[in-house]
Formats: sequence, C-alpha cells, structure tokens
Amino acid sequence: MDLSGIPSLILLPSERKLFGRLKMYLVESKGGAIACMLLALFFLGTWPAILTLLERRGRLPQHTYLDYTITNLLAAVIIAFTYGEIGMSTIEKPNFLIQLSQDNWPSVLFAMAGGIVLSLGNLATQYAWAFVGLSVTEVITASITVVIGTTLNYFLDDKINKAEILFPGVGCFLIAVCLGSSVHASNAADNEAKLSGFSYDYEDGTEIKDAPVSKTTYPNREDLENEIGVNEKAKFGTAHFLMELEQKRAIKVLGKGTSVGLAITFFAGICFSLFSPAFNLATNDQWHTLKHGVPHLSVYTAFFYFSISCFVIAIILNICFLYNPVLNLPKSSFNAYLSDWNGRGWALLAGLLCGFGNGLQFMGGQAAGYAAADAVQALPLVSTFWGILLFGEYRRSSRRTYIFLISMLLMFIMAVAILMASSGHRK
Repeated sequence: MDLSGIPSLILLPSERKLFGRLKMYLVESKGGAIACMLLALFFLGTWPAILTLLERRGRLPQHTYLDYTITNLLAAVIIAFTYGEIGMSTIEKPNFLIQLSQDNWPSVLFAMAGGIVLSLGNLATQYAWAFVGLSVTEVITASITVVIGTTLNYFLDDKINKAEILFPGVGCFLIAVCLGSSVHASNAADNEAKLSGFSYDYEDGTEIKDAPVSKTTYPNREDLENEIGVNEKAKFGTAHFLMELEQKRAIKVLGKGTSVGLAITFFAGICFSLFSPAFNLATNDQWHTLKHGVPHLSVYTAFFYFSISCFVIAIILNICFLYNPVLNLPKSSFNAYLSDWNGRGWALLAGLLCGFGNGLQFMGGQAAGYAAADAVQALPLVSTFWGILLFGEYRRSSRRTYIFLISMLLMFIMAVAILMASSGHRK
C-alpha cells in the first residue's frame, strides 16, 4: 500500500529524544533566575551612566534618546527571534511567531501599557540626572519602584515570595529614599557654598554672565575655556569644575531650584513602579482576561510588544521635543538629529544594554517571582560607582554629605540582599 501521501505520526526513538530536548528556553531554576538578575543589574546600572556622559558633553538629550530607543527595540527583537524561537512550538507553550497570530490582545495591551510607563520614566530620568545627579536619581526612582511595584507584584504572584523577608527589604528601600533625598539636599548645599563667590544671570536660562574665575571676570564661554586651558585642568568637585561642566552640558542646571529635579525624579519613580506589574499581568493573566484555551504570552512575546510601545512613545515625544524643547534646551530638527554623529555609538550601546537588561529581569521574574526580580533595582549601586568614577560626583563634599551617602548605599545593599533572599519558585 502506498502511504507516501499520509503524514507519519510515528517518531523513531532518536527523533523522540531530539524533540524532547528541543523546547523553548525558559529560566526555571532559582539559581538561573538570580544569574539573570545579576547580569541585568550590571546592564541596567551602566546605560544611565552612558547617557549622562553624553549630556555632560553637550549632546542634546532628544538626539541621544532617539538613538537609544532604536537599539532598545532591537534587543527585544533579537531576544524574540532567538530564545523565543528555540525548539518546537507546543499548544501550551507556543513559540514567538505563533503567538503573534493568536487572540491574546488583553495580555498584549498589558505588555504595551508597561512599555509606555517605562518609556515615560526613562525619558524623565534623562532630565532628572542633570538636576539631581546620577546616583541620587537612580536611588530614589529604584526605591519608589520597589516600595510600590514589589508590593503589587507580591499579590499578583499569589504570594510566592516570603512575606516575612520581602517586606523588611521593602522597608529598607523606603529608608533609602529618605537618605537619597538627604544626600541630594546636602550636596546641593555644598555646591552652593563652593559657588558663592560667583554671580550669574539666569534670565535666559542658558548663559553664565560675569562669573569670576581665579579673581578674573569672564563674560563669555570662550574666555572661561581659555583660562581653564591655560591653567591646570579643573579638578573634580571644585568650583572651577562645576563652572566648566555647566558651560559644556546640554541642560543648564545652576541657579535652578532643587524641587524641579526632585519632582521629575519622583514622577519617574511612579512610572517605573508600574511597568513590572503590568508585565506580570501580561505573562501570567492573573485577572483571567484571555479566552479559554488561549495560552499565556511567553516572556519573549510580551517583551516584544512591551518594547514596541516603548519605542513608539519615545519616538513621538522626542520628535516633539526636537521642535518644542523643555527646560530651555535649544531647538533642533530631525535633519539635525540625523547629522549628529557625536556620541551616537555610545547612545546605541546604551539602548542595547537597557534592552537586554530588561529582558533578563523579566526572564528571572517569570521563574522566581517578579517581586524578587525587583532586586535588580540595586542598579544605583552600579550607577553610583560610575557617577563617582566618571563624573566626580560628591568629590570634595562635606562630611555630612559623605555620611548620608554611605548610609544610603549600606541601606540599599541590605535591602537588595533581603529582597533576593525572598525569591520563590513559580509553579
């Protein structure tokens, strides 16, 4: 009998063994989840330092963020077409491309909502870094994220994390927020004291006028740069360094109230606190919004939709900001952005780091609980390291500032260790 037209339903032993091994790669062990969190911690703590460096060199944040958001999306596409397509697709765990055609729009909308609030938060922090500093901005936003987001994730994950360990860690993050605000206030007072001998004219928000350096008045940028070039390079933390930085940077901050920076920072923190719970709902459907029989979104598919909405919001807002800038930034244009290659490579690298960092955070969260995965909010430890090493933050500050800074970091380390210890295992 000719059976050539009938598909074979019998697999040889070697074939069964091969297909048994080939399945979508998912992090399932507690150790694997912690490894993902630690790698995400490094990536998510490094990309803000790169964007801060570009702003301090004078590159417009609108240009930087447009570059960043392109590779941020690229990272999600790479993850979806690699990890999301490994092995055979099954009814319970379909691969990435299969899920694109399924009726899973309620979960897709949750994922896209998470991407929108993350994009708004990242955009806000880009301006907050200039006012508050890299270290304090990251500490405050991360702590708010943990206090609100971790609590939401704990209940969404059906309490798989140990409450008696988790919530003391949340309390430590809350204390870190207060200490972070104290560090900023103390450091701002230190800088004001250093610059007390200088006079400014902030009417246009962009220029420094009649700023005496070394007992000499320099009415414009060229004279100031010439004086600094003749003398030794300004040392970190000195009044000369602060003046030189103000002349170079894209966002002018001297003379502006600290409340502006803190308001932007707290807004970013609220946005960050919502993106992880939204992603949690997208992948686990705790509110039962999917139709019966429709599988949950995989981490990779949810991250793809998450990144799409993040990309769209970032493109729309930053193109608007090119022509209608905020905080007295100069106007630009899309053509000017396309021709601005100064620092573009660094901005593209920052987008990749952030994209892969977010993906690793979600992979770890799906395995050990998204509440525990919020331990990656330890990223200020990495950012503070880069802030001190690259930007000279807190150099030549007062003893009071150093006490607040050390206390903040110690409390932060304690909070992260406690949060990781609360890791559970998703059934």
